[in-house]
Amino acid sequence: MNLILETDRLILRPFELSDAEALFDMDKNPEVHKYLWQKPIMKIEEVHDYINMVRQQYSDNGIGRFSTILKETGELIGWTGIKFVTDHIENGNTNFYDYGYRLSEKFWNKGYATEASVAWLDYGFNKMKIEVMNAYTHTQNGASNHVLQKVGMNFIEDYLDKDNVLWRWWQMKNPAI
Repeated sequence: MNLILETDRLILRPFELSDAEALFDMDKNPEVHKYLWQKPIMKIEEVHDYINMVRQQYSDNGIGRFSTILKETGELIGWTGIKFVTDHIENGNTNFYDYGYRLSEKFWNKGYATEASVAWLDYGFNKMKIEVMNAYTHTQNGASNHVLQKVGMNFIEDYLDKDNVLWRWWQMKNPAI
């Protein structure tokens, strides 16, 4: 996949195997996983598997999560992007577009999630012509819920997952359709 998006401060590009160390540093942090099933990654091999899985999604679906790079320093600060969900059912849905992001803790509260979200929603709606974009967050993740609301996503409902954890379902319809 050769797509690269840019914002004022960020470069959004496909995962590379060389991203593994930075992604591992992010995903082994328990704070990053506080609202993500509380299962930090323990081995870098898990990151290699994840990168390979996402790269397969690029081939299968033409989209997937992307490395998110700070222009100023070249640092990988996390991932952002659109995923076409086919591998599980979420809130009764499968085969849907999901917007998501995960950033390393030291890059929280700097506006990067909002900046990337605006770029991805623009790309999804205007280039991919996605009709409906979905997202889901842990109900207690105030920061992520705020970002999604700020970029124009609409809260639809709270729902329980298979482990009886309460999540929040968000949705945005393509404004051009």
